Amino acid sequence: MYQEDKDDTTRVGLWITFGVVALVVISVIASMVVRQIRINNAAPQDVKAVVEEVILIDGPLTGDLAGTLYFETAQATLPADAAAELSKVMEALAAAPARKVVLSGFHDATGDAARNAELAKQRALAARAALVAAGVDTARVQLRRPEVTTGSGSEQEARRVELRLVD
Repeated sequence: MYQEDKDDTTRVGLWITFGVVALVVISVIASMVVRQIRINNAAPQDVKAVVEEVILIDGPLTGDLAGTLYFETAQATLPADAAAELSKVMEALAAAPARKVVLSGFHDATGDAARNAELAKQRALAARAALVAAGVDTARVQLRRPEVTTGSGSEQEARRVELRLVD
C-alpha cells in the first residue's frame, strides 16, 4: 500500500507540473498573439502618419509666380476665386511635366507668431489639397515654411498663398 501512495503522489506531482508548464506555454502564446494584434492595428496609423507628413522646405522665394490666393482674416478656407488660380497652375504644370509648384503661405507680424505661422501653413495645405484632389501628383507640390509679410504690405498681402513654378 505504501508503494501505491507513492505512485499516486508522483502522478499528482507530474499532473501539477504538466499543468504549470501548460499555463506558462499558453501565457507566452497569448502574449505573442496580443502583441501581434497591437502591431497590426498600429501599422495603418503609422503608415497614415508617414503619408500625411508634410515637409516644409527652406530657401529663398524663387520660381515663376503662377497664382496667388488671398484668404479671409483668420481663415484657411479656400477663397471663392481659388478655382481660377489653381486651374492656371494646373495648366502650367501640364505644359511642363518636369516642373513643380511651391506653395508659400504668408502672415503678418501682429498677434501670436506661432498661431499665425500655423494659419499660413494651413492655408498652403488647403491649396495643396485642392491641387492634389484635381489630379496633381503630390511629389510635384512642395510647401515652403510660412513667411511674415512686413513693411508697407496690405493686410490682404499678409493673408496669401503664392503658387510658384520651379524647375
